[in-house]
Amino acid sequence: MNNFLSLRDLDREQVVELVRFARELKANPIGDRLAKKVIGLLFMNPSLRTLASFQSAIGQQGGTSVVIQPGAGSWSLEFSDGAVMDGEAVEHVREAIPVLASYCDALGIRSFADQKNLDVDLADERMKKLAGLTEKPVINMESASDHPCQALADWMTLDELGIPKDGKFVLSWAWHPKPLPYAVPRAALTMAAQRGMDITILCPKNYNLPDKMITEAKQLGAASIEHQHNQVTGLADAHILYCKSWCALQHYGKPIEEMENRAHLRDWCVQESWFKNAKKDAKFMHCLPVRRNVKVADEILDGPRSVVIQQAENRLHVQKSVLISLLGGGN
Repeated sequence: MNNFLSLRDLDREQVVELVRFARELKANPIGDRLAKKVIGLLFMNPSLRTLASFQSAIGQQGGTSVVIQPGAGSWSLEFSDGAVMDGEAVEHVREAIPVLASYCDALGIRSFADQKNLDVDLADERMKKLAGLTEKPVINMESASDHPCQALADWMTLDELGIPKDGKFVLSWAWHPKPLPYAVPRAALTMAAQRGMDITILCPKNYNLPDKMITEAKQLGAASIEHQHNQVTGLADAHILYCKSWCALQHYGKPIEEMENRAHLRDWCVQESWFKNAKKDAKFMHCLPVRRNVKVADEILDGPRSVVIQQAENRLHVQKSVLISLLGGGN
């Protein structure tokens, strides 16, 4: 494993081994496997869990982190090739990435979708370009259309909960006050498919996921995959409800049209009544941050179904697993 950009780049056995090693590190969190290693963390977008969990993971294993937030304490960056840089951006990624990499043993990069061109975002062209600017290992800390660190933590959480590999996984759309990209939905779908789960996409009728993502899930090993549009019947026999918002395909890159399209969908806020036909002990998952009583009701987040804190904690352990595996710390 030279980089960690997507679970899709790994076979199932590699993912299982990363999760196994993460469990070992959770049981024995303090060590020196990253001693004398410096990891650069480049955040083009805000973060709470990703920043804190990476810095904690690196520190607990004896390493050092360097955090760069372009435009907030460092120069703003230009990404486009051939750009005439007479505007706000002061430095180009073609210099910034190699220079930062020269100071570090590995880089973590966080760069969200522009949400202008769906094909470009689904191809994750920016993350691939940035990773290609250095020979040092690169970790995707969330990109235009993937969030593999979150997906790995979710896999670990499902294992801890005893959710069967072929259990029913429901990925549900929820209302949000602005259009969101496909990074987390795609990562969650990838994870559930590689695990071999029975997958339902629960969403309003005009919010089906892109065909490319459905095809990927089938190829990755999903036991089955379908779209459902009724909150109660769509959760029949579900072990897990994973909640996230995303943009309607026909309005991608058109935020005003998108918000008009979803104006009448505020009832897509997860509530206990949705779980009428789910497994009795079905759990609720979300990557966080989450808007309470917009995407999910207090009764769910504060009740026994929610495992969002467990998911967030597991980010710490899986990221140690990835870092140590990339940098040869051994397991």
